[in-house]
Amino acid sequence: MPKSPPSPERRHRELKAQIAEIDHILPGSINVVMNRCGKPGCACHADPPKLHGPYVTWTRKIAGKTLTRRLTPEQLERYRPWFENNHRLRELISELQALSLKALEQTEGWDLKSTGGQKKPGRRGR
Repeated sequence: MPKSPPSPERRHRELKAQIAEIDHILPGSINVVMNRCGKPGCACHADPPKLHGPYVTWTRKIAGKTLTRRLTPEQLERYRPWFENNHRLRELISELQALSLKALEQTEGWDLKSTGGQKKPGRRGR
């Protein structure tokens, strides 16, 4: 027999517990690239090319401005769990928000998806 999903209240408690377990987080995105340089005789222009890199960059926004920092491969491995924690935290928060919206809809009788938060219209007899 398949296991039924947890109740919304239980799932809410589980999400809060999972959020509390998260350690360091780093926001932003990681990009790993291989490049060609501008020197025509370089091996990066050969066939097949031997590209330069890998170059790892960490990009994030601070006060509306994009900040990019180059990371060494060692730094990437050291901080990868922090980036993964940020991704996981965002997933958990999204699920917690969805549960909260559903609870609000049920408590207030609102349909937040189609009526802009207004109560569902009652049915009128014909």
